[in-house]
Amino acid sequence: MAHRAQLDRRTFLRGAGAAALLGGARPISALDFSSGSLNPGSQVVDFDAPFDRTGTDCTKWDGAVQDYGDVIEFGMGIADTDFRTAPCITRALAERCAHENWGYLRRPAKYAEAVSEWNQRRYGVEIDPGDLVWTTGVHSALIAALQTFAPPGTRVLMTTPVYSGFYTDLRFTRTVAEDSQMTLEDGRYSIDYDDFERRAARSNVFILCNPQNPTGNCWSPEDLMRMGEICLRHRVVVLADEIHCDFVNHGQTYTPFASLPDREIVNNSLTYKAASKSFNLAAMKVSWYYSTNPDLLARVRSNTRADMPTLGLVANHAALTEGEPWLDQLLPYVDANQDFAEQYIRDHVPHVTYRKAEGTYLAWLDVSEVVEAIGAKDTATRESVASVNPVAPEDVVQRWFAENAGVFLGPGNDYGTGGAGHMRMNLGTQRRRIQHALDNMAAALAQI
Repeated sequence: MAHRAQLDRRTFLRGAGAAALLGGARPISALDFSSGSLNPGSQVVDFDAPFDRTGTDCTKWDGAVQDYGDVIEFGMGIADTDFRTAPCITRALAERCAHENWGYLRRPAKYAEAVSEWNQRRYGVEIDPGDLVWTTGVHSALIAALQTFAPPGTRVLMTTPVYSGFYTDLRFTRTVAEDSQMTLEDGRYSIDYDDFERRAARSNVFILCNPQNPTGNCWSPEDLMRMGEICLRHRVVVLADEIHCDFVNHGQTYTPFASLPDREIVNNSLTYKAASKSFNLAAMKVSWYYSTNPDLLARVRSNTRADMPTLGLVANHAALTEGEPWLDQLLPYVDANQDFAEQYIRDHVPHVTYRKAEGTYLAWLDVSEVVEAIGAKDTATRESVASVNPVAPEDVVQRWFAENAGVFLGPGNDYGTGGAGHMRMNLGTQRRRIQHALDNMAAALAQI
């Protein structure tokens, strides 16, 4: 095993006094706001503060350890973040838990109004609170739409590589993935519109990922209009998953599909959102969708069944009404993480290339040289013979980095056509962790 940089997760946590890249400010905890004496907008949040999620049945960390054992030092696969949540959320949850009764919860208008006001304030999108449909996560919402518009056996168009979870939704609904592979040039992806239209002509639904996970594309209004025009022409309903929309990096812009100037195109769509990425609330199981088309909305609503968790609604309401100052500090920190990773990989990590994503807190690493250097294709071929499930070269690369660098990454083959030779790395964590994970990878790669 290659020599690793001398920092594992336990060492990281012991380094609670590590230099903070935000000026050395002390971390803010929920207790700071419990008395209401502090203004969250006036406090500097220390996102560099060490924070341990291991031992909490956390998928990102404990799941990786379950797969590969204690060799894992850095869980950087699953797309959630490693920061203490906004204090307003912890306070709201504590206040609700103090009530000590968990009977049926009514859902007053304030919950939908908070979503509507957030989208109007940050993106200029007007959502009638009465048109908003609650769901227990974006997956269940997308499944409801697929069951509405795409009978089993029909095709669902996606621009790939794309979020791996969409494929699980298609398997559940027994629909067929219609991958339109994007073109890649100098680390930047773009739509192959000839291929997109050819595939749209035989599809019922298009799942749009905006910003795109895992590539980080923030689609321009021109791209969205062109995709929307093609889908309208071929009667393909657009399902716009915009769950990463709050994470847009410097110099880039997020354009909501619902904000496009052509009403016919917008009326051919539904938009899916949540606060789960922005405030790390995935376990709270709350999301929502909306449409400007009452017919589409009514049809999908008839296939939607969501029993909303009390604490999830409480947490989301606190996030959307009080958490903005916290998020506005997190976004430049994540953007700086992206800058740091791009430069650090270029300078220190052999056989890996990365061009900064336009959006999300994810990095889509090109590891095609690693695939060749460690013989991953031959290994995958041999192992596939003895395996029930095919083994991809990227699965071999995942195991290699786990065993030789202690770093858990997402294999690119999970993200559909075009994912070969890539791995997804989560940068939604402390910058010191990113550096030491990359140091471990560099040390391992230097030995091959």
